[in-house]
Amino acid sequence: MTALRNVELELVRFRHRTLMVLAALSACFFILLARLVYLQVLQHEQLSQQAENNRTAIVPVVPNRGQILDRNGIVLASNYSAYTLEITPARVASVEQTIDDLAQIVEITPRDRRRFKKLREESKSFDSVSIRSRLSDEEVARVAAQLYRFPGVAIKARLFRSYPYGELASHVIGYIGRINQAEKRVMEDWPEEDQGNYRGTDYIGKLGIEQSYEKNLHGITGVERLETSAGGRAVRKLASSPSTPGDSVTLSIDIKFQHLIETLFGARRGALVALNPKTGEVLALVSKPTFDPNLFVEGIDADSWKELNESINKPLLNRALRGTYPPGSTYKPFMAMAALQSGKRSPSAIINDAGSWTYGGHVFRSHGDTGLGPVDMYRSIVKSSNVYYYSLANELGVDAIHDFMAPLGFGQLTGIDLLGEVRGVLPSQAWKRNTYKRPEQKKWYGGETISLGIGQGYNTFTMLQMASATATLANGGIKHAPQVVLSRQDALNHTIQVVPAKPTQDLGFRPDHVAVIRRALVGVTQEGTSARVFAGAPYLSGGKTGTAQAVTIGQKDKYNAAKMEEHQRDHALYMAFAPAEDPTIVLAVVVENAGFGAEHAAPIARRAFDYWLLGQYPSEEDIAAVRVGRAAAPIGKPRRVQDIAWPPAK
Repeated sequence: MTALRNVELELVRFRHRTLMVLAALSACFFILLARLVYLQVLQHEQLSQQAENNRTAIVPVVPNRGQILDRNGIVLASNYSAYTLEITPARVASVEQTIDDLAQIVEITPRDRRRFKKLREESKSFDSVSIRSRLSDEEVARVAAQLYRFPGVAIKARLFRSYPYGELASHVIGYIGRINQAEKRVMEDWPEEDQGNYRGTDYIGKLGIEQSYEKNLHGITGVERLETSAGGRAVRKLASSPSTPGDSVTLSIDIKFQHLIETLFGARRGALVALNPKTGEVLALVSKPTFDPNLFVEGIDADSWKELNESINKPLLNRALRGTYPPGSTYKPFMAMAALQSGKRSPSAIINDAGSWTYGGHVFRSHGDTGLGPVDMYRSIVKSSNVYYYSLANELGVDAIHDFMAPLGFGQLTGIDLLGEVRGVLPSQAWKRNTYKRPEQKKWYGGETISLGIGQGYNTFTMLQMASATATLANGGIKHAPQVVLSRQDALNHTIQVVPAKPTQDLGFRPDHVAVIRRALVGVTQEGTSARVFAGAPYLSGGKTGTAQAVTIGQKDKYNAAKMEEHQRDHALYMAFAPAEDPTIVLAVVVENAGFGAEHAAPIARRAFDYWLLGQYPSEEDIAAVRVGRAAAPIGKPRRVQDIAWPPAK
């Protein structure tokens, strides 16, 4: 009986275990069934997308950047494709060892290493950084054969920017450079559409036209949808949306004219802006010294960047837009116009120039302390009387001077279609109150007004402002905003869109007042301070020389350039228009620390007018003379513009 009970008990236990196993199996089955329903039904769309993403890759297609051309169709910036050797630091055990090993296969110079180091510092660890660019076909083959040894190293086809004329007009054209972290943070605030357009793009415009017209030049990024293997290797292209090349832009700049002026400057520092007064078109925009934008195309190395950034000559500074200078005596014609328009003085009013003018016990000197005697408005401009304008500034007062000069553009942004211009300083009592902190500094003193009349004191303007004001004066008071880009051309359908000019402004100058000033400015070139420079010119022009202090000279001290550091010497300036009867070109030029405007600035203007109006190019002897300030008039037989070799020799 006992044995029978034990058997029955075991059977009961077995049935219980069997039921428990069946219950567990049933539970597992229902869990699996529920999970299957969840994955196959509820999550079907999302998981299908994930599977598709694992099977495919979306690759951005970077567009061709638009070209930059001068007004005659000469290409100033274009593109070329080349292979680069790139390293992703996050995927490499030792970057230095990897570079050393790659150097056994292809040449890697010390400059390549320095440039790579700088680019790596500006990039994230998972960004791909170029160690060598423009690989030859042979180099590509050698590296490709051994890529299996180098995880994190790749050969990529890239588009590169090319500036065929190097330093020529570099401040106008600008350059493209690698997008840095600060720019990436700014781009994070862009609309999603704009951010998407820069996926796959490593470079962006930094200065000049490249920066100011970035969105037009960049184009629209395309995409390719690729099928990939489990290892991530592309198998085949499934679909694609091609990129749209950027627009080409045509500038108002005449690059041959620009080249002439840069050649005339030589190694000297300075700026020149030439405009068409009837339209505001910028014909030349020169800043010296220049720089080679090609240095930035592949990423500039640390040594080259240090040389450019720390040079005392500041080659990266666009002096035409951002360099500010006292205008010196080139300001006098505008002061005379203020006197006429305000009724403070008539053209025939006589002021006795005794060589100095005293205000509040302070003696304001004239040129060499030599008086000109009785001078009217015409003679005050032609002979450049300081005394005439000391007394005029005192009569007008600082605020009246400010209110007349501001509409002309002095101390204001001109509205040019280039980013980065500065205002300079057109002083007023309100300006001083807002600029200085201490109460005694905020007060405007009457003696501070006197030197404003001859373009000194707090006055500091750009050559762009001076050229724009000269254009307005030459144009009878009709003001045009300066403009560098004439048109944009669509790369696909080749349609040309003219860039509209900004609205003009009429400053309301009386024609008889304009005639008085223009006649005096013509007199400067016939019997005044620039008469020797324009001797024999077959056209009439108007102009005004200027010599502006770079540092303040004490009341009892006399200026002696030989005893001063080169960077402390006076600046040479000239403003001009031609032909006098119907101006088609105006310019403003400064040669830094060169001395007298008649010796160093006016000769550049003469050769610029000869080129633009007569199609003449100076002789080599003449160019050499201009560079050293010994060219009163053309030396040697001028050459025809069409006979000058182009492109220029590098």
